[in-house]
Amino acid sequence: MKIVVVTISDRASRGVYEDISGPAIVDWLEKAITSPCEIVRVIIPDGEEVVRDELIRIADEEHADMVLTTGGTGPSPRDQTPEAMKAVLEKELPGFGELLRKVGLAQTPTSILSRQTAGTRGKTFYLNLPGKPAAIEMSLDAVFPAIPYCLDLIGAGRIETDPAVVVSFRPGG
Repeated sequence: MKIVVVTISDRASRGVYEDISGPAIVDWLEKAITSPCEIVRVIIPDGEEVVRDELIRIADEEHADMVLTTGGTGPSPRDQTPEAMKAVLEKELPGFGELLRKVGLAQTPTSILSRQTAGTRGKTFYLNLPGKPAAIEMSLDAVFPAIPYCLDLIGAGRIETDPAVVVSFRPGG
């Protein structure tokens, strides 16, 4: 099982500020996942083409099972992650973005500005996450119960989780 965490940020990619979003995702995954997995972090600048090309490379060349992104999903001109995702995904799974915005509203009214989505390319699952560590944890708590079964359905690696952190749902299991 290979998981790639991609921080999408002009400033973090240039070293202007420290990436705190990527490490927050990794921390959550390390608490939640009990099965063996390799977690890789990547930091790239914003921009539709660079994001698209990196997300495709991660699936097609690195054969990642899951790609979790943070950054670039708002309405500002440089926020182009959703546009890049549209070029990458073979199947969009809009329910993830819908749920992420819904749970985000419990924390801030501006979560409706997010354009997060999820989907698949071959045997790779992609999910866009928010940028603040508290929002990342709340988001993963909400959507991760469905992710292990989604990975099963697309033929990706298998994930087992610690039920004290997140209970994975698999029908009939």
